[in-house]
Amino acid sequence: MSKAYYMGVDQGTNGTTALILNEKWRVCGKGYAQHQQHYPKPGWVEHDPEEIWQKTQTSIVSALDAAGLEARDIRALGLANQGETCLLWDRKTGEPVYNAIVWQDRRTAQAADHLKTDHEEPIREKTGLPVDAYFSGLKIRWILDNVPDARRRAEKGELMAGTLDTYLLWKLSGRALNVTDPSTASRTMMFNLHTGDWDREILDFLNVPRAILPEIVDSSGVLGVTRNRRFGATIPIGSSLVDQAAALFGQACFHPGAVKTTYGTGCFMLLNTGEAPVSSLNGLITTVAWRFHGGTTFALDGGVYITGGAIQWLKDNLKIIQKTSDAEVLSYTVPDSGGVYFVPAFVGLAAPHWDQYARGMIIGITGGTTRAHIARATLEAIAYQVRENLDVMRIDSGTDIKEMRADGVAVVNRFLMQLQADMLGIPVDVPVIKETTALGAAYLAALGIGDFGSLEEISAKWKLRKRYEPGISEDERESRLANWKKAVQRCRKWATA
Repeated sequence: MSKAYYMGVDQGTNGTTALILNEKWRVCGKGYAQHQQHYPKPGWVEHDPEEIWQKTQTSIVSALDAAGLEARDIRALGLANQGETCLLWDRKTGEPVYNAIVWQDRRTAQAADHLKTDHEEPIREKTGLPVDAYFSGLKIRWILDNVPDARRRAEKGELMAGTLDTYLLWKLSGRALNVTDPSTASRTMMFNLHTGDWDREILDFLNVPRAILPEIVDSSGVLGVTRNRRFGATIPIGSSLVDQAAALFGQACFHPGAVKTTYGTGCFMLLNTGEAPVSSLNGLITTVAWRFHGGTTFALDGGVYITGGAIQWLKDNLKIIQKTSDAEVLSYTVPDSGGVYFVPAFVGLAAPHWDQYARGMIIGITGGTTRAHIARATLEAIAYQVRENLDVMRIDSGTDIKEMRADGVAVVNRFLMQLQADMLGIPVDVPVIKETTALGAAYLAALGIGDFGSLEEISAKWKLRKRYEPGISEDERESRLANWKKAVQRCRKWATA
């Protein structure tokens, strides 16, 4: 193939990244636009959907400008979305009836408790998910029940509901597309893993009308085209899927047993389990990774709510660092954390604990504790949480995981990556292109329009930047992990104490 360009758009928790790659799959343009986080009440987290739409357009245009290209030069665009964040909007005007409720939001925790008491077994069996405020279904019900006139308008067919992929695809396509894919649908707690469609019984449990939900289509294929004046030409839309599945694809984890972890606001470890869903008995999520060409690939997911978000908290709230990279610099100045352990359970604990009422805690502070010890304890907390999920993943999958691929913004932190290898006891591989979520979306878009003939072609594109080998003894590893687990137990159920 001569000159060809592909775009991957990663709409994330803090901002939107657009990546343009050429026919050799090298980055030739990048755009990024950050959006605001809104915290109207303790435990509530919201985004302005209109702002996200504007910032998504800005990131796409910025990437085109950076590459010196125009929209007509792009063969296909792929979209990755932040997952459980969802909203409702007017079918005619496009105006949201309320802000998007973010995946971190905990306002539906008590509703989740009631739903768990009544219907936990069928929901887990059908969806592969625990009943938790994390997932979209309860958020959609909250908007229907708490925004004036929302339920009446929904029942009259005036409103649409969806995760951010549905909203952005609808906007990008000039309101032609009203779709989601199975990987994103499987994060809503309304999707049946076994039928591949919305589950009517669970919709009844939640009192969510089926008519407001989008059609579920394949993750890769010719979905439609963009129709947007800012772009100047139409771009074929070749893929759409949830961010963590996109990162799994971008890391070329195409075979059962392959595992990756993405380091962003939170940390998300996914293990490819192949063509059949694998149930977890120990706190992981069973999810769809992608669906195309008549086949579905499933994954086990170990998600951690707050990891990079804790580093951001050190900067923005505690102000003990001026920029996030200072956490790495400070950590090198002390030999250890001085006995300090930081459990960043700002919005509870996700896998493998699933404690909606845990809260953040720093313990082990003495008169000799410095900001360097706290910075190091923050990075150690990331490594410990990922290790907990790897242990459970090995048990639930029966897979002896030999290595882990890492991606996301934090992989530039060499201290953290070495610490992670030390705590896992296996090598951690960092690829050349660290924005693997956008990369995976672009790969799937190229596959969707037929520019790749096989997954092996894509796998050959993956390039290693650096491998981190473990460098501590098993005794030290287990001792530190045991202290971490003691700290976790002390923060459990705090909000209900």
